[in-house]
Amino acid sequence: MTAARDLQVVLGAGPAGTALAAELARRGHPVRLVDRSGGGSAPDGVQRFAADVSTADGARTAVEGAAVVHHCVNVGYHLQVEVMPRIQRAVLAAVEAVGARLVVLDTLYPYGETHGAVMTEDTPWNATTRKGRMRAELDARYLAAHAEGRVRVVLGRSADFVGPGVLNSTLGGAVFPAALSGGEVPAFGDMDLPHSYTYIGDVAAGLATLGENPDGDGRVWHLPTAPAVTTRAILALVEERVGRPLTLTVVSEPKAFGPFDEVFMAEYAEMFYQHTEAQIVDSSAIEKAYGLTPNPLPATIDATLAWYGELSAAH
Repeated sequence: MTAARDLQVVLGAGPAGTALAAELARRGHPVRLVDRSGGGSAPDGVQRFAADVSTADGARTAVEGAAVVHHCVNVGYHLQVEVMPRIQRAVLAAVEAVGARLVVLDTLYPYGETHGAVMTEDTPWNATTRKGRMRAELDARYLAAHAEGRVRVVLGRSADFVGPGVLNSTLGGAVFPAALSGGEVPAFGDMDLPHSYTYIGDVAAGLATLGENPDGDGRVWHLPTAPAVTTRAILALVEERVGRPLTLTVVSEPKAFGPFDEVFMAEYAEMFYQHTEAQIVDSSAIEKAYGLTPNPLPATIDATLAWYGELSAAH
């Protein structure tokens, strides 16, 4: 395989896509990072590229020449049910046309409510929400495309993101700036339930590894995720590091708070079960198969606080 044919195309320049592009470049791959604007800074060795991958032409242009395409595109929460299937159709057709492999960043939504049971790759898909059913339908189509021999596909499922660059997470832009400044820190749902978070660097490492290992194709993998602890324990780690008690506000029902506006929370209401039952992800399969180890939670909190500290200093 020539170096040019090793081209890794990352669709979506949000926190996951950007972290993945940097990880792939570190591993020596040529990388094209695609979003609608094509602007902004890029990690060393990464080419920025503008395309609208919700259209057939845009998706085809974006993936031209790729060996592996990583689908990390997301859209506004209130647009997901309408737009994500359209993006899937365009991306699947484009990847099939160029003969690349497809690595898809996925969510836990297809499982639906698990009543606190540990989630493994064998957990049934029992989603009842609009967004959960939509994600399950997309995943079924991805796996069908693989089974039919049209496209080689692998899915990497992540819990809620945490880490540098992650703003729109329940452990993100609502928590760390307030913790650093002494503001109100939200705790969603029941603080004493375990809740898994996936470090953004582990999202990148997991997806890059799946992209390099075709033997894992045709199935779902859980990306490397540190053992779940309670929200209270996570916030205690934050508290230790900022050196003062946090001012906690329990958000016991889906209502606007800080960066989570009314439009977002109205859409998020159906998913709020994730904070009223334990969310425990088992990622031992990918850890054993490919020798991956999730970043320890204390180190993740350190890195995240450092990033948010630099962000606030820059403004």
